Amino acid sequence: MFIQMPIHGLKEEVKMEIRVKSLKFDADQKLLDYVEKKVSKLSRFSDHLDGMEVTLSLLKEPDNKNVRIQTRAYGQDLVIERNSTSFEDAVSAAVDLMKEKIVRTKEKKFDA
Repeated sequence: MFIQMPIHGLKEEVKMEIRVKSLKFDADQKLLDYVEKKVSKLSRFSDHLDGMEVTLSLLKEPDNKNVRIQTRAYGQDLVIERNSTSFEDAVSAAVDLMKEKIVRTKEKKFDA
């Protein structure tokens, strides 16, 4: 699934592509909408994101919902992976950690 999200507040409107893959199951529209809503908020923290790739998968462990968010910013690959008992919890945790990672990467880039 490809989602083009406009980033407002810039001179030019920039669109961030969000690609969502579900492995070993078919994600319903409600889950896809939730992922889009949460992940699209990451565009606020940098205008240097090369899109987002989100992979949803099932594991055999008790916390069997796995979410992997991947992007490229400031010449670095940024990857966050989280497991939980629900995809919503895993997505929320992964987005929070990705936000921190983007901000830290941005600060390092401009402090150097």
